Amino acid sequence: MAANSSYSIVEYFGGDDGYRCGYCKNEKGNFSHGMWSHAMTVQDYQDLIDRGWRRSGKYVYKPILNKTCCPQYTIRCDPVKFQPSKSHKKILKKMIKFLSKGELPKGPGESGGPMDSVCEESGAREPSIKMPKSAITDIQKEALECPAIIVVKRNEADTTPTGSELPRKDPGSVLDRRTTPAPKPGIGSDPNRPPCRKAKDLRKERRHQKEQLKHSIVGVSATLTTSSPPSTPTNQPKALEDFLTETFADNSSHCLEVRLVAVSFEDPQFTASYEQSVALYARYQMAIHGDDPSACGESEFRRFLCDSPLEAKYSADGPEMGYGSFHQQYWLDGQIVAVGVIDILPTCVSSVYLYYHPDFASLSLGSYSALREIAFTRKLHKQSPKLSHYYLGFYIHSCPKMRYKGQYRPSDLLCPETYVWVPIEQCLPHLESSSYARFNQNLDEGDAQVLKDVGRILVLHRRTVMPYTVYSRKRKGSSDETEVQEFASLVGQNCAERILLYRA
Repeated sequence: MAANSSYSIVEYFGGDDGYRCGYCKNEKGNFSHGMWSHAMTVQDYQDLIDRGWRRSGKYVYKPILNKTCCPQYTIRCDPVKFQPSKSHKKILKKMIKFLSKGELPKGPGESGGPMDSVCEESGAREPSIKMPKSAITDIQKEALECPAIIVVKRNEADTTPTGSELPRKDPGSVLDRRTTPAPKPGIGSDPNRPPCRKAKDLRKERRHQKEQLKHSIVGVSATLTTSSPPSTPTNQPKALEDFLTETFADNSSHCLEVRLVAVSFEDPQFTASYEQSVALYARYQMAIHGDDPSACGESEFRRFLCDSPLEAKYSADGPEMGYGSFHQQYWLDGQIVAVGVIDILPTCVSSVYLYYHPDFASLSLGSYSALREIAFTRKLHKQSPKLSHYYLGFYIHSCPKMRYKGQYRPSDLLCPETYVWVPIEQCLPHLESSSYARFNQNLDEGDAQVLKDVGRILVLHRRTVMPYTVYSRKRKGSSDETEVQEFASLVGQNCAERILLYRA
């Protein structure tokens, strides 16, 4: 039986001996299993990333979480239920202001974004890239931009600030001497003013007024409900799409266009913008990550961000552009200023990498592109309901710079032992006490795809596909069953019966 393009074909390398961690800088602290993918169907890759695998170019790797110094957990966001946070809205408004008025924010902004540091997360065959010191999470950024304030609420029935309910100080106190003028000699209290009352009585009275107002509002609301047709609430939070589809005047300063381009040298849009993309990638790597020019040339760009094992596929119930690897190009006034590399898979959009023009770092393009990709996933979900998640790569709790991915809520982390998704809120307490954790607390549950029959693993040998039982009888020399079993246990029984394991 000859191999054809409907198969995924991989060459398994096994586990490595440890290499430099891009997060804690441990020279021998990062461990992973790896394989080279000569071809990969989108369904097989979907199943692999749901077991903790991830690709860097054609190299597919799986961190050994209970051994590596900075465990990397697969994270996904539910875009349908996603609501932008306060810090997300700030980033969106910052972009709107820049496009409409041309005002570029001062400061470096945040360098973090979806998979900005994918090279650090990649396998031993990939270069380690230094995280910029200026990287800052959205939460830290919000804390820096928002000074502490005291919110003073006003009572619906009384316009006096609640601060006035504080007990009055003794006239002889230091506070009163600083804030109130002393009475003039010979003048007593104003007979026209009401007598002083205790603060406790004032608070009781105001609470009573609030209750009365509340009941009156409920009564009016009930009347309106029974007598008037239902109306659309006007206080709904502004949707993500409302920020992204903001209309501008004809005299706006800039024009931003986002184009989706298939990663294929047969695509005219991709080839026409290829040289500009290569130049932008090199500029980003040198400025943001401090790469040497020799480490970010055209060959590195092609191998890392253009060579994809995923085979393009079109389905009647899938998105209109099909499945596969794509570049989302951000064109500002006719020039590419950022490119988000994504994989569109049967049930998700997976963020691979982002690079951008360093001059626009203050626009927080990492977070902005993530919000764009979440909105894009929502759009695809309407075309193909099963495509319902946005994968941000790996969440590294032990590295504070990489915790920003947990801010896109609701989100889940993948349990490293049972491969089930667990809400991140349930995972964080475990990660606070230990860098490695099993998130599924049902100890009776295990891996549903655990290896059951090594003989059913498919092998590609001398251009022929065969079950491992047939191959093992033909094989000469020492047995490789231990390595084959390890491979199958990592990819799961279903993938092991579909993916062709190359054997020399």
